[in-house]
Amino acid sequence: MKKTSVYKRLFSAVLCAILLFACLPVYALSADEEAGYLLITDYVQPDTGEDLSTAIQQVIDENPNRTIFFPDGEYLLSSPVYTPAEPTQAVSLKLADFAVLKASENWQKGEAVVQLGGKFPANNTHTNGSNYSFEGGIIDGNGVANGISINSGRETAVRNVSIKNTVIGLHIMHGANSGSSDADIFGVNIIGTGTTESVGILLEGFDNTLTNMRIGNVFTGVHVKSAGNILRNIHPLYYSDYTDYENSCGFLVEYGNNWFDYCYSDQFGIGFRTTSNDASTFHDCFIYWYSANGGKHTAFKADKKFNSTITNFKIGFNSDEVNNVVLSVGEIGGEGTIENLDVSSAMADSNLYKAYLKDGNIFDRLIGFFSLLIEFIKTQLFFK
Repeated sequence: MKKTSVYKRLFSAVLCAILLFACLPVYALSADEEAGYLLITDYVQPDTGEDLSTAIQQVIDENPNRTIFFPDGEYLLSSPVYTPAEPTQAVSLKLADFAVLKASENWQKGEAVVQLGGKFPANNTHTNGSNYSFEGGIIDGNGVANGISINSGRETAVRNVSIKNTVIGLHIMHGANSGSSDADIFGVNIIGTGTTESVGILLEGFDNTLTNMRIGNVFTGVHVKSAGNILRNIHPLYYSDYTDYENSCGFLVEYGNNWFDYCYSDQFGIGFRTTSNDASTFHDCFIYWYSANGGKHTAFKADKKFNSTITNFKIGFNSDEVNNVVLSVGEIGGEGTIENLDVSSAMADSNLYKAYLKDGNIFDRLIGFFSLLIEFIKTQLFFK
Protein backbone atom coordinates (compact mmCIF):
# COMPACT_ATOMS: atom_id res chain seq x y z
CA MET A 1 0.00 0.00 0.00
CA LYS A 2 2.83 2.33 0.81
CA LYS A 3 4.57 1.76 -2.53
CA THR A 4 1.31 2.28 -4.42
CA SER A 5 0.80 5.63 -2.66
CA VAL A 6 4.29 6.79 -3.66
CA TYR A 7 3.68 5.79 -7.28
CA LYS A 8 0.35 7.63 -7.31
CA ARG A 9 1.93 10.80 -5.99
CA LEU A 10 4.77 10.58 -8.53
CA PHE A 11 2.31 9.99 -11.37
CA SER A 12 0.22 12.96 -10.24
CA ALA A 13 3.29 15.23 -10.13
CA VAL A 14 4.37 14.22 -13.65
CA LEU A 15 0.83 14.69 -14.96
CA CYS A 16 0.60 18.17 -13.40
CA ALA A 17 3.95 19.15 -14.93
CA ILE A 18 2.80 17.99 -18.37
CA LEU A 19 -0.45 19.92 -18.08
CA LEU A 20 1.40 23.02 -16.85
CA PHE A 21 3.84 23.06 -19.79
CA ALA A 22 1.01 22.34 -22.21
CA CYS A 23 -0.75 25.50 -21.04
CA LEU A 24 2.31 27.73 -21.46
CA PRO A 25 2.63 29.72 -24.74
CA VAL A 26 4.83 28.05 -27.33
CA TYR A 27 7.98 30.06 -28.18
CA ALA A 28 10.42 28.96 -30.87
CA LEU A 29 13.66 30.66 -31.72
CA SER A 30 13.80 32.11 -35.22
CA ALA A 31 16.63 31.04 -37.50
CA ASP A 32 18.18 34.47 -37.04
CA GLU A 33 18.06 34.24 -33.25
CA GLU A 34 19.48 30.74 -33.41
CA ALA A 35 22.36 32.16 -35.47
CA GLY A 36 23.06 34.56 -32.63
CA TYR A 37 21.97 37.71 -34.47
CA LEU A 38 20.66 40.73 -32.62
CA LEU A 39 17.15 41.49 -33.92
CA ILE A 40 16.63 45.18 -34.64
CA THR A 41 12.87 44.66 -34.18
CA ASP A 42 13.48 44.15 -30.46
CA TYR A 43 14.21 47.89 -30.43
CA VAL A 44 12.36 49.48 -33.39
CA GLN A 45 9.46 48.55 -35.62
CA PRO A 46 9.40 48.94 -39.42
CA ASP A 47 6.49 50.18 -41.56
CA THR A 48 5.46 52.85 -39.06
CA GLY A 49 6.43 55.87 -41.18
CA GLU A 50 8.46 57.16 -38.23
CA ASP A 51 12.08 58.32 -38.44
CA LEU A 52 14.21 55.49 -37.03
CA SER A 53 17.65 57.06 -37.58
CA THR A 54 18.46 57.84 -33.94
CA ALA A 55 17.08 54.58 -32.56
CA ILE A 56 18.96 52.39 -35.06
CA GLN A 57 22.17 54.33 -34.48
CA GLN A 58 21.81 53.76 -30.75
CA VAL A 59 21.46 49.99 -31.27
CA ILE A 60 24.64 50.00 -33.36
CA ASP A 61 26.57 52.07 -30.82
CA GLU A 62 25.52 49.94 -27.86
CA ASN A 63 26.12 46.49 -29.34
CA PRO A 64 29.74 46.18 -30.55
CA ASN A 65 30.90 43.00 -32.31
CA ARG A 66 27.38 41.83 -33.07
CA THR A 67 25.54 41.01 -36.29
CA ILE A 68 22.38 43.11 -36.31
CA PHE A 69 19.54 41.58 -38.34
CA PHE A 70 16.76 43.58 -40.01
CA PRO A 71 13.61 41.55 -40.79
CA ASP A 72 11.42 42.44 -43.80
CA GLY A 73 9.81 45.88 -43.73
CA GLU A 74 10.60 49.55 -44.41
CA TYR A 75 12.91 51.41 -42.02
CA LEU A 76 12.64 55.15 -42.67
CA LEU A 77 15.73 57.32 -42.09
CA SER A 78 16.17 61.10 -42.16
CA SER A 79 19.97 60.94 -41.68
CA PRO A 80 22.75 58.41 -42.33
CA VAL A 81 23.44 55.33 -40.28
CA TYR A 82 27.14 55.02 -39.32
CA THR A 83 29.01 51.86 -38.39
CA PRO A 84 32.41 51.92 -36.62
CA ALA A 85 35.63 50.82 -38.34
CA GLU A 86 37.46 50.33 -35.04
CA PRO A 87 37.44 46.50 -34.64
CA THR A 88 36.44 46.52 -30.97
CA GLN A 89 33.38 48.63 -31.86
CA ALA A 90 32.53 47.20 -35.30
CA VAL A 91 29.19 45.59 -36.19
CA SER A 92 27.87 43.77 -39.24
CA LEU A 93 24.46 44.64 -40.67
CA LYS A 94 22.39 41.88 -42.27
CA LEU A 95 19.05 42.52 -43.96
CA ALA A 96 16.29 40.13 -45.00
CA ASP A 97 15.54 40.11 -48.73
CA PHE A 98 12.67 42.60 -48.42
CA ALA A 99 14.04 44.78 -45.64
CA VAL A 100 14.37 48.37 -46.92
CA LEU A 101 16.49 51.17 -45.45
CA LYS A 102 14.91 54.22 -47.08
CA ALA A 103 15.86 57.90 -47.08
CA SER A 104 12.90 60.05 -46.08
CA GLU A 105 11.66 63.08 -47.99
CA ASN A 106 13.30 65.36 -45.40
CA TRP A 107 16.73 63.77 -45.78
CA GLN A 108 19.11 66.00 -43.84
CA LYS A 109 22.41 65.37 -45.60
CA GLY A 110 23.50 64.73 -49.16
CA GLU A 111 25.33 61.59 -48.10
CA ALA A 112 24.96 57.82 -48.20
CA VAL A 113 22.10 56.13 -46.36
CA VAL A 114 24.57 53.68 -44.79
CA GLN A 115 28.18 54.74 -44.09
CA LEU A 116 30.36 51.77 -43.24
CA GLY A 117 33.33 52.82 -41.13
CA GLY A 118 31.71 56.21 -40.84
CA LYS A 119 32.77 56.56 -37.21
CA PHE A 120 35.88 55.53 -35.28
CA PRO A 121 38.09 55.19 -38.40
CA ALA A 122 40.79 52.52 -38.22
CA ASN A 123 43.45 50.70 -40.22
CA ASN A 124 43.64 47.30 -38.57
CA THR A 125 43.35 43.79 -39.99
CA HIS A 126 44.87 41.91 -37.06
CA THR A 127 42.15 42.41 -34.45
CA ASN A 128 38.92 40.42 -34.47
CA GLY A 129 36.11 42.61 -35.80
CA SER A 130 38.15 44.30 -38.51
CA ASN A 131 36.35 42.52 -41.36
CA TYR A 132 32.83 43.86 -40.79
CA SER A 133 30.15 43.67 -43.49
CA PHE A 134 26.81 44.75 -44.91
CA GLU A 135 24.68 42.05 -46.52
CA GLY A 136 21.28 41.69 -48.15
CA GLY A 137 18.16 43.79 -48.42
CA ILE A 138 17.45 47.04 -50.21
CA ILE A 139 18.84 50.57 -49.88
CA ASP A 140 16.42 53.18 -51.27
CA GLY A 141 17.93 56.65 -51.71
CA ASN A 142 14.50 58.05 -52.65
CA GLY A 143 16.19 60.22 -55.30
CA VAL A 144 17.88 62.43 -52.67
CA ALA A 145 20.55 60.29 -51.00
CA ASN A 146 23.50 58.14 -51.99
CA GLY A 147 23.37 54.42 -51.28
CA ILE A 148 26.29 52.88 -49.38
CA SER A 149 29.69 54.42 -48.69
CA ILE A 150 32.78 52.77 -47.23
CA ASN A 151 34.48 55.57 -45.33
CA SER A 152 37.17 53.74 -43.41
CA GLY A 153 38.45 50.36 -42.33
CA ARG A 154 39.87 47.54 -44.44
CA GLU A 155 38.53 44.32 -45.93
CA THR A 156 34.98 45.61 -45.63
CA ALA A 157 32.49 43.37 -47.44
CA VAL A 158 29.24 44.41 -49.16
CA ARG A 159 27.25 41.49 -50.54
CA ASN A 160 23.94 40.78 -52.27
CA VAL A 161 22.42 44.23 -51.84
CA SER A 162 19.96 46.07 -54.09
CA ILE A 163 20.64 49.83 -54.16
CA LYS A 164 17.91 51.94 -55.77
CA ASN A 165 17.08 55.57 -56.59
CA THR A 166 20.50 56.90 -55.59
CA VAL A 167 22.67 59.72 -56.93
CA ILE A 168 25.79 57.64 -56.18
CA GLY A 169 25.06 53.97 -55.61
CA LEU A 170 28.29 52.73 -54.02
CA HIS A 171 31.09 55.07 -52.93
CA ILE A 172 34.39 53.61 -51.70
CA MET A 173 36.32 56.51 -50.20
CA HIS A 174 40.05 57.06 -49.85
CA GLY A 175 41.12 54.21 -47.56
CA ALA A 176 42.72 54.15 -44.14
CA ASN A 177 45.80 52.21 -45.27
CA SER A 178 47.65 54.95 -47.18
CA GLY A 179 44.67 55.20 -49.47
CA SER A 180 43.90 51.48 -49.70
CA SER A 181 40.43 50.39 -48.66
CA ASP A 182 40.72 46.70 -49.69
CA ALA A 183 36.95 46.32 -49.93
CA ASP A 184 35.28 43.19 -51.27
CA ILE A 185 32.04 43.86 -53.19
CA PHE A 186 29.91 41.04 -54.58
CA GLY A 187 26.43 40.70 -56.09
CA VAL A 188 25.38 44.35 -55.71
CA ASN A 189 22.72 45.75 -58.07
CA ILE A 190 22.34 49.52 -58.48
CA ILE A 191 19.63 51.72 -60.04
CA GLY A 192 20.40 55.43 -60.28
CA THR A 193 18.27 58.55 -60.71
CA GLY A 194 18.77 58.98 -64.45
CA THR A 195 20.32 62.45 -64.09
CA THR A 196 23.71 63.51 -65.47
CA GLU A 197 25.05 63.49 -61.87
CA SER A 198 24.06 59.87 -61.33
CA VAL A 199 26.97 57.43 -60.86
CA GLY A 200 26.72 53.72 -60.17
CA ILE A 201 30.09 53.13 -58.50
CA LEU A 202 32.63 55.76 -57.39
CA LEU A 203 36.05 54.33 -56.47
CA GLU A 204 38.43 56.66 -54.62
CA GLY A 205 40.05 54.09 -52.32
CA PHE A 206 42.68 51.74 -53.74
CA ASP A 207 42.91 47.94 -54.02
CA ASN A 208 39.28 46.85 -54.15
CA THR A 209 37.66 43.80 -55.74
CA LEU A 210 34.23 44.17 -57.34
CA THR A 211 32.44 41.18 -58.85
CA ASN A 212 29.03 40.39 -60.40
CA MET A 213 27.29 43.75 -60.44
CA ARG A 214 24.44 45.20 -62.52
CA ILE A 215 23.95 48.97 -62.82
CA GLY A 216 21.17 50.91 -64.56
CA ASN A 217 19.71 54.40 -65.11
CA VAL A 218 23.00 56.24 -64.51
CA PHE A 219 25.08 58.70 -66.57
CA THR A 220 28.37 57.10 -65.49
CA GLY A 221 28.40 53.40 -64.72
CA VAL A 222 31.75 53.10 -62.93
CA HIS A 223 34.03 56.05 -62.09
CA VAL A 224 37.52 54.88 -61.08
CA LYS A 225 39.75 57.49 -59.39
CA SER A 226 42.25 55.04 -57.86
CA ALA A 227 44.53 52.11 -58.75
CA GLY A 228 44.87 48.45 -57.89
CA ASN A 229 41.20 47.67 -58.45
CA ILE A 230 39.91 44.45 -59.99
CA LEU A 231 36.49 44.62 -61.65
CA ARG A 232 34.93 41.45 -63.03
CA ASN A 233 31.53 40.90 -64.63
CA ILE A 234 30.29 44.47 -64.12
CA HIS A 235 27.41 45.46 -66.41
CA PRO A 236 26.25 49.10 -66.49
CA LEU A 237 23.29 49.89 -68.77
CA TYR A 238 22.27 53.36 -70.01
CA TYR A 239 18.55 54.11 -70.39
CA SER A 240 18.21 57.73 -69.29
CA ASP A 241 16.81 60.65 -71.33
CA TYR A 242 19.91 61.12 -73.57
CA THR A 243 20.83 64.51 -72.12
CA ASP A 244 24.52 65.11 -73.01
CA TYR A 245 24.51 61.53 -74.26
CA GLU A 246 27.87 61.64 -76.06
CA ASN A 247 29.63 62.11 -72.68
CA SER A 248 27.78 59.34 -70.89
CA CYS A 249 30.22 56.57 -70.06
CA GLY A 250 30.11 52.96 -68.94
CA PHE A 251 33.60 52.93 -67.39
CA LEU A 252 35.41 56.23 -66.67
CA VAL A 253 39.00 55.57 -65.55
CA GLU A 254 41.17 58.40 -64.20
CA TYR A 255 43.98 56.26 -62.83
CA GLY A 256 46.16 53.41 -64.11
CA ASN A 257 46.93 49.88 -62.99
CA ASN A 258 43.35 48.66 -62.86
CA TRP A 259 42.08 45.37 -64.30
CA PHE A 260 38.75 44.88 -66.06
CA ASP A 261 37.56 41.35 -66.90
CA TYR A 262 34.25 40.43 -68.56
CA CYS A 263 32.97 43.98 -68.13
CA TYR A 264 30.07 45.06 -70.35
CA SER A 265 29.26 48.68 -71.26
CA ASP A 266 25.71 48.74 -72.61
CA GLN A 267 24.30 51.67 -74.67
CA PHE A 268 26.49 54.45 -73.20
CA GLY A 269 27.81 57.15 -75.54
CA ILE A 270 31.35 56.06 -74.56
CA GLY A 271 32.04 52.47 -73.57
CA PHE A 272 35.42 52.85 -71.83
CA ARG A 273 37.31 56.10 -71.24
CA THR A 274 40.75 56.86 -69.79
CA THR A 275 41.63 60.44 -68.82
CA SER A 276 45.35 60.11 -68.08
CA ASN A 277 48.42 58.59 -69.71
CA ASP A 278 48.32 55.74 -67.18
CA ALA A 279 47.74 52.20 -68.42
CA SER A 280 45.06 49.71 -67.39
CA THR A 281 44.18 46.23 -68.64
CA PHE A 282 40.87 45.38 -70.35
CA HIS A 283 40.28 41.69 -71.06
CA ASP A 284 37.23 39.92 -72.56
CA CYS A 285 35.17 43.11 -72.36
CA PHE A 286 32.05 43.82 -74.42
CA ILE A 287 30.47 47.02 -75.70
CA TYR A 288 27.05 47.10 -77.27
CA TRP A 289 24.48 49.59 -78.51
CA TYR A 290 20.97 48.17 -78.68
CA SER A 291 19.67 51.26 -80.50
CA ALA A 292 21.02 54.13 -82.60
CA ASN A 293 19.63 56.76 -80.21
CA GLY A 294 21.82 59.58 -78.97
CA GLY A 295 24.18 60.11 -81.90
CA LYS A 296 27.90 59.39 -81.64
CA HIS A 297 29.03 56.01 -80.28
CA THR A 298 32.64 55.62 -79.11
CA ALA A 299 33.89 52.24 -77.93
CA PHE A 300 37.14 53.40 -76.27
CA LYS A 301 38.24 56.99 -75.69
CA ALA A 302 41.71 57.99 -74.46
CA ASP A 303 41.68 61.68 -73.54
CA LYS A 304 45.49 61.68 -73.76
CA LYS A 305 47.78 58.99 -75.17
CA PHE A 306 46.48 55.46 -75.56
CA ASN A 307 48.60 53.25 -73.28
CA SER A 308 46.20 50.54 -72.16
CA THR A 309 46.24 46.84 -73.02
CA ILE A 310 43.09 45.53 -74.66
CA THR A 311 42.57 41.83 -75.44
CA ASN A 312 39.55 39.89 -76.72
CA PHE A 313 37.43 43.03 -77.08
CA LYS A 314 34.02 42.68 -78.75
CA ILE A 315 32.21 45.75 -80.07
CA GLY A 316 28.60 45.59 -81.25
CA PHE A 317 27.61 48.76 -83.10
CA ASN A 318 23.86 48.66 -83.66
CA SER A 319 23.68 50.74 -86.81
CA ASP A 320 25.89 52.33 -89.45
CA GLU A 321 23.59 55.37 -89.45
CA VAL A 322 25.46 56.99 -86.57
CA ASN A 323 29.08 58.02 -86.03
CA ASN A 324 30.70 54.81 -84.76
CA VAL A 325 34.25 55.13 -83.40
CA VAL A 326 36.33 52.17 -82.23
CA LEU A 327 39.12 54.27 -80.68
CA SER A 328 39.48 57.99 -80.06
CA VAL A 329 42.74 59.50 -78.77
CA GLY A 330 43.59 62.99 -77.57
CA GLU A 331 47.35 62.84 -78.16
CA ILE A 332 49.42 61.08 -80.80
CA GLY A 333 51.62 58.20 -79.73
CA GLY A 334 51.21 55.91 -76.76
CA GLU A 335 52.26 52.30 -76.18
CA GLY A 336 48.81 50.75 -75.97
CA THR A 337 47.96 47.52 -77.78
CA ILE A 338 44.77 45.93 -79.09
CA GLU A 339 44.73 42.17 -79.67
CA ASN A 340 41.99 39.88 -80.99
CA LEU A 341 39.47 42.64 -81.64
CA ASP A 342 35.99 41.60 -82.80
CA VAL A 343 34.28 44.52 -84.57
CA SER A 344 32.52 45.12 -87.85
CA SER A 345 35.01 47.47 -89.56
CA ALA A 346 32.33 48.40 -92.10
CA MET A 347 30.42 50.13 -89.31
CA ALA A 348 33.44 52.00 -87.91
CA ASP A 349 33.96 55.55 -89.16
CA SER A 350 37.68 55.73 -88.36
CA ASN A 351 40.61 53.39 -88.97
CA LEU A 352 42.70 55.04 -86.27
CA TYR A 353 42.47 51.98 -83.99
CA LYS A 354 44.41 49.89 -86.55
CA ALA A 355 47.63 51.70 -85.55
CA TYR A 356 47.51 49.82 -82.24
CA LEU A 357 46.56 46.35 -83.48
CA LYS A 358 49.08 43.92 -82.03
CA ASP A 359 47.99 41.19 -84.43
CA GLY A 360 47.38 43.48 -87.42
CA ASN A 361 49.31 43.28 -90.68
CA ILE A 362 51.67 46.03 -91.79
CA PHE A 363 49.10 47.41 -94.23
CA ASP A 364 46.43 47.82 -91.51
CA ARG A 365 48.92 49.43 -89.15
CA LEU A 366 50.01 51.93 -91.79
CA ILE A 367 46.38 52.83 -92.45
CA GLY A 368 45.88 53.27 -88.73
CA PHE A 369 48.99 55.40 -88.35
CA PHE A 370 47.99 57.77 -91.17
CA SER A 371 44.45 57.98 -89.75
CA LEU A 372 45.94 58.85 -86.38
CA LEU A 373 48.19 61.48 -87.93
CA ILE A 374 45.33 63.06 -89.91
CA GLU A 375 43.11 63.12 -86.84
CA PHE A 376 45.86 64.79 -84.81
CA ILE A 377 46.46 67.43 -87.48
CA LYS A 378 42.74 68.16 -87.74
CA THR A 379 42.51 68.52 -83.96
CA GLN A 380 45.46 70.89 -83.80
CA LEU A 381 44.13 73.04 -86.64
CA PHE A 382 40.69 73.16 -85.08
CA PHE A 383 41.98 74.39 -81.71
CA LYS A 384 44.24 76.96 -83.35
